[in-house]
Parts: sequence; C-alpha cells; structure tokens
Amino acid sequence: MLTLTPSELNVPQLHQYLLGAIGPRPICFASTVDAQGNHNVAPFSFFNVFSAKPPIAIFSPNLSGRTGQAKDTHLNIKEVPECVINIVNYNMVHQMSLASSPFPKGVSEFTKAGFTPIASDLVKPMRVKESPVQLECKVFELKEIGNCNLVMCEIVKIHIDESILNEQNMIDQQKIDLVARMGGNWYCRAHGDALFEIEKPITTIGIGFDNIPTNIKSSTVLTGNNLGQLGNIEVLPTREEIAEHNKTISKTFASETEKHQYAKTLLEANKVKEAWCVLLG
Repeated sequence: MLTLTPSELNVPQLHQYLLGAIGPRPICFASTVDAQGNHNVAPFSFFNVFSAKPPIAIFSPNLSGRTGQAKDTHLNIKEVPECVINIVNYNMVHQMSLASSPFPKGVSEFTKAGFTPIASDLVKPMRVKESPVQLECKVFELKEIGNCNLVMCEIVKIHIDESILNEQNMIDQQKIDLVARMGGNWYCRAHGDALFEIEKPITTIGIGFDNIPTNIKSSTVLTGNNLGQLGNIEVLPTREEIAEHNKTISKTFASETEKHQYAKTLLEANKVKEAWCVLLG
C-alpha cells in the first residue's frame, strides 16, 4: 500500500490524490454577480448540503492552482454576498464544462456557455434556466483559510423543474439524471452508464457558444451537449483542413439536417474537429 504524508507532497500531487480518491463529488454550478452588475456562473466540486434546519450548503471556490489568484465567484461574493446554486444534470454537463474555462473577468459565462439567465426571486444573481434544480442562497459567512475559501450559504428558495418529479411530487432520481465529478477528466452519471470523460478546459479557452454560427445553434438535431462540445474548440479548422477532411468522407448531404446528423455521430465519438469540418464544409 502506498502511504503518503500530505506535508511531503507538492500541492498539485496532493490535489490529484484527493480528487481521485474522494468522489463522486456533487457539482455546485454557482451563479454570482459583482457590485457593477456583471453576472458570472462557474462550477465547483468541493460542495455539499449540510443541514435541512436551517437548509445550509457550503462550497469552496479555492484560489487558482495555476495563478494563485482569487476566482471571480469568490470576489463577487465578497461584494454581493448572495448566490444561486444550480444543480447539474447530464443534459447540460458539456456546457457547464465550457463555463469552467478561465475567461477574463467581466466576460459572461452565461453567454460563452449558452445558458439562459432568469431572474431570481430573493437574490440578485441569476438562475440557470437549464438546471433542473436552482437554490437561491444568502451567504452568511465566507471563511478564508489559506488557499481554501468556504462559502457558507442558507438556502432561501428552491426551484424545481416539474418534469423531474415523481407521483409523490418528490425528485425522481432516474429523471433528474445527475452527474458528479471524479478525478482528472472523469465524471460519473447517476443513470445508466456511470462513467464518461470530458476534457476539462483548465488551460484552454474555447471559442464559446456565442461564436457558433446561428444555423448550427438553431439545429433541431444537435443538442446542448453537442453545442457545448463545439464551443470548447480553441480554433476552428482552416479552409484547407475542411477541404482535406471532407474529401476523405466521400459523402454528399441531401439536406442540412442530414449534415447535422452526421456531425452528431462524430461528436458522440468525441471527434470535435472532424464535426466542425463537416458543419462548415
């Protein structure tokens, strides 16, 4: 058995051991706002609910491991001590991952990841419409311990999509289709096949949902997950790459729908660049 002493490990090593061992971890997709009204939404997996009376949730937007700087969520909560914890299910996980890219402060992850902001009832931050459960929260304490920042919240209002409720008006665990974080790029799905992998954009910045052409965004074939994958690409393929790739498939498409269906099969095989070549060809 490998035995380790945390104080003898560097932080990245210790971080990976902890994340690899402690999971699956629920995801807090936290929306916040700064004093100037700039809205932000970002995911954190150091998160859980700790009480029902009062209803308490805690999450931790730690300092960046790359830069040592405070994250926008942390800074926003210091200015406006409120947040919305949006619960993440499988239908939105790729878009959520796109929102974790290190976009500059002031850039809206709602726009970049293609999420729909809707007004909250009791707090200033926006809710994420696509989330099946949205928890409006008042922050009653922010505890800063070294690189760790514990955001302690009281849940003051809960919004639940009725489509995930069972006959008893409670949340159906099959319908909600939750996802959770594991170590590295791995996630766990609480429905059907449990494990799947998404390349996490820690050091990369995708082009974003807002830079996907309208005819692709309005596709009746491509899902939010598919569009999240397309938005995660850093650079679109060149005209030469598009022409070269499309020569290899020896296929013509009778309609835009047929083209999108073929691109969807490529995305499901995680061939994002090839899918872009088809869509732009």
